[in-house]
Amino acid sequence: MKKLLLLLSFLLSLAACDQHAKPDFKNTDITGIDYAKEFSLPDFNGKQRTLDEFKGKVVFMFFGYTQCPDVCPTTMTELAGVMKQLGPQAGQVQVIFVSLDPERDTRKILSQYVPGFDSRFLGLVGDASATEKIAKEFKIFYEKIPGKTPSSYTIDHSAGGYLFDKEGHVRLFVRFNQGNDSITHDIKQLLK
Repeated sequence: MKKLLLLLSFLLSLAACDQHAKPDFKNTDITGIDYAKEFSLPDFNGKQRTLDEFKGKVVFMFFGYTQCPDVCPTTMTELAGVMKQLGPQAGQVQVIFVSLDPERDTRKILSQYVPGFDSRFLGLVGDASATEKIAKEFKIFYEKIPGKTPSSYTIDHSAGGYLFDKEGHVRLFVRFNQGNDSITHDIKQLLK
């Protein structure tokens, strides 16, 4: 009987350890990094937004610009697909698109572009100084590339996004074109 109780106790302790096992993420785990901790930018309605106000939700944060010909619309379409895959759990997720083009991405343009992918998505845009500050905090590379006319420039930029857990801590870096399934999987891990 004593051996049976010891075995049962051992098995219960293993089960308890398993509940605290490290999540099996598909994207790059960056838990504990010393950047990507905070932001403060206005949304397309003019309301100042911070990371703290989204506590309780998993946040996917992506940087781009509305006139981007490929990476940005591909990522936003992918994220819209993720929200569909999440079904009712999508209400516990906030997608944030941060503009790297404050010259052209007005609040009005963002208010049409971003929710065009999913009505729950939020677009943020600051002035040039605020854009530089948030890009530095999140280690986002961006560079204006001149076009044939002054207004036809493009912007080379980092193509990944960040996933934050419900406590507002950055947990994952998601590289471009990872596919809906891997992002959905990781969001479900963070929602547990």
